[in-house]
Amino acid sequence: MQKVRLRKTKTPRAKQNRPATRDANGLTELAVRACLIASDATFNTKDFLINSSRLAFLAVRDCEKELDRIEQQIDEQLPAAITEVAELKARELLACLRFSTDLERIGDLLWGVAQRAHNLETPLPKADLHQLIDMLDVLANMLQRVREGFVERDLDPASYVLRADREIDQTYKLLFRRHVENERPGNIKHGADALLMAQALERAGDHATNLAEELFRLIEGRSLRHSPKRQLND
Repeated sequence: MQKVRLRKTKTPRAKQNRPATRDANGLTELAVRACLIASDATFNTKDFLINSSRLAFLAVRDCEKELDRIEQQIDEQLPAAITEVAELKARELLACLRFSTDLERIGDLLWGVAQRAHNLETPLPKADLHQLIDMLDVLANMLQRVREGFVERDLDPASYVLRADREIDQTYKLLFRRHVENERPGNIKHGADALLMAQALERAGDHATNLAEELFRLIEGRSLRHSPKRQLND
């Protein structure tokens, strides 16, 4: 059984009359921490699906709550901090806000997967379990690369994330097609649970893709959202 990682470190509270640069750097540190917490949520969701570990289930819940707290803290502190910094730092702070929003959504989706798995009356079929684990593995790599790109201001990890999202989409489509073509009347409920969990992971991959696009905006100062589709695929 894999070791379950529980993060209990409290989110630092804002202090009055601190220098603007220190406040801005604190928000960046929170965004990086949120990346780590989302990675932990992915790890523990996988552990719960494989081992039905109670500790892993609770860890996913704690990660979701911590991501909520971080998003709220960045949202509350950013308006004051962004008025006291130069343009480049302001762009970084906006990236922190967008990061916290997408990471909070990833935490919600993973917690939903864990809850649905917890409420299953019988274990998932091996084929479903393996595909869900594959999706979680890809998501974990995406989150790790996003954090690396954000810390190092490197676009290569962001490019990897944009490509990896296709893997999650493909696995989801394969699982969906298998259930639609082979589902028996007595297994409809079970199949629906697997499909809903896969759909949540596919959406989590979309949010990780948003993070990669935000890295391009932060590093290059331009948005990929308005780029031609062919250019994005390349």
